Amino acid sequence: MEYSIALPQLPTAAELPDSDDTPVDNELQNLIPNLLLAILSAVWSDRQDWFFGVDMGIYYLPTAPRKSIVPDGFLSLGVERRRQQRGRLSYVLWEENWIPPILVVEVVSQTYGGEYDTKMSKYLDLGVLYYVIYNPDHWQRDNHAPFEVYKQIDDEFILRSQERFWIPELQLAIGVDVGIYGGWEREWLFWFNQDGERFPSPDERVEQAQQQAQQAQQELKDLQNRLKQRGIDPDSF
Repeated sequence: MEYSIALPQLPTAAELPDSDDTPVDNELQNLIPNLLLAILSAVWSDRQDWFFGVDMGIYYLPTAPRKSIVPDGFLSLGVERRRQQRGRLSYVLWEENWIPPILVVEVVSQTYGGEYDTKMSKYLDLGVLYYVIYNPDHWQRDNHAPFEVYKQIDDEFILRSQERFWIPELQLAIGVDVGIYGGWEREWLFWFNQDGERFPSPDERVEQAQQQAQQAQQELKDLQNRLKQRGIDPDSF
């Protein structure tokens, strides 16, 4: 992809707004992608070649460098995990070696935001490969399934699944399931492994760790009791 505008003429992330200043319709628009980010941070803790943005502006048009699109969430591969001490202010394509997000997630709100048409067209232009739309509350209004995964094929988004979907480039699947996040039990978007096992939320990881600690403590007590029954002082070990 070549452009006639020289890179030095394009604004940097520091010179561009870091959002569109449009408030989210409800807290789930932030919580849902933040959960996906939190899980990835645990699953890919040893990787430094990815970035997941939440409610962050993406600048991708060198011919209109100050126009952006702000997905609820997006994932890019082959980029730096952290940029500079402050981190990214926004995702500026000409500062990311022209690497577009491989996946975008949109959570449909009460006020329709063009997820099935206007935004879809922009994500095609951006070069997004997978587009996930989560619409648990307004799917009947919009005549769509609550969860849909599209893939860009021959310059158009083709609906590939309305259920959990395996993404080979990520070696992960994305789908819906009931879980607990932020103390809130409800249906969320989750990542899954190749065997269909769901990766836990941060809340669930804490609960699992507590259960393991309690189990280990109980096993120690059982061992001490068995030793005492045999006339052996556990403190002698």
